[in-house]
Amino acid sequence: MREIVLDTETTGLDPATGDRIVEIGCLELINHVPTGRSLHHYINPERDMPLGAFEVHGLSTEFLSGYPVFAAVADEIVEFLGDAVLVIHNAAFDMKFINAELRRLERPEIPMSQALDTVQLARRKYPGAQVSLDALCRRFEIDNGHRTLHGALLDADLLAAVYLELIGGRQPDLALAAEAAPEPTATQRAEERAARPFREPRPHAPSVEELAAHRAFLESIKNPIWLAGQAAG
Repeated sequence: MREIVLDTETTGLDPATGDRIVEIGCLELINHVPTGRSLHHYINPERDMPLGAFEVHGLSTEFLSGYPVFAAVADEIVEFLGDAVLVIHNAAFDMKFINAELRRLERPEIPMSQALDTVQLARRKYPGAQVSLDALCRRFEIDNGHRTLHGALLDADLLAAVYLELIGGRQPDLALAAEAAPEPTATQRAEERAARPFREPRPHAPSVEELAAHRAFLESIKNPIWLAGQAAG
């Protein structure tokens, strides 16, 4: 199973009012195991950077002006995502921005059914608890001390670790494999026993010395509990 852990940074909260993607970071998982493959792009939004957004991710208009626009990297992004499950924290936010960029280029949108929202996953697992990425890192003791600003690839890396904890630990496949293993039938168990090599039973009778030592030990115990009933009788 191929999954892509994905995060974006943007100029604001709503692509309908002109906000754009300025960074995208993606990490590949195969059967819940990181493969080492990743995709990362800074993107020129072709507009100014509002102060509020800059304070979140630290990406300025001047910095981004030297990077390609979304149209120049769209093919690479779409190919990397493919039909994989997209693991996203607050998936509705990132998906609306990705699809807004694809609509501008008159390209097919990515269906929301392809996304897995880790916010909803965390809320189901921990009702009433905080489910921000930072809060989940604290819960699972994942080091995020280097996260002074938001960054798409950094956040995707943290989210990958959080996601693996949410689905049952950092090696969930071990538990899943154990659950998936069918219980052997009585016939199969009998056949397994019959196939085992025969071993002569080893003698376990105590020696005369061991019996004498045991008897001496028992006699040294004062008021043993196993004689209490006899004394009362």
